[in-house]
Amino acid sequence: MKNSQINFTIELDAQSIPEKIHWDATDNPNEGINDTRAIAIAVWDHYHRGTLKIDLWTKDMEVFEMKRFYIEIMSGIADTLLSATNDRAMGEAIEGLCETLSKKLDEEMKAAAK
Repeated sequence: MKNSQINFTIELDAQSIPEKIHWDATDNPNEGINDTRAIAIAVWDHYHRGTLKIDLWTKDMEVFEMKRFYIEIMSGIADTLLSATNDRAMGEAIEGLCETLSKKLDEEMKAAAK
């Protein structure tokens, strides 16, 4: 059986706020690129029937980047939900929300640039 690993290293400041996030994976498609400004990890706790999640971001993560990050996560969730459950209605509802939020974010960014 093949094993694959994903590892995260978080550098914290004196107040335990992430300053740098590094990651590495045995199947990393971006070889040599292993730093990031944010991570969002979710696992299903089948014992308690709920989600456990870790969301971390560095001081350098910009607000517009964070919003884009979460819109793209939600869009990916829509794709995964469709392929895992074949529930087209729920997938399309999530994707529709992502489109709405993406347009709103684009408007916010244009207004901020003025």
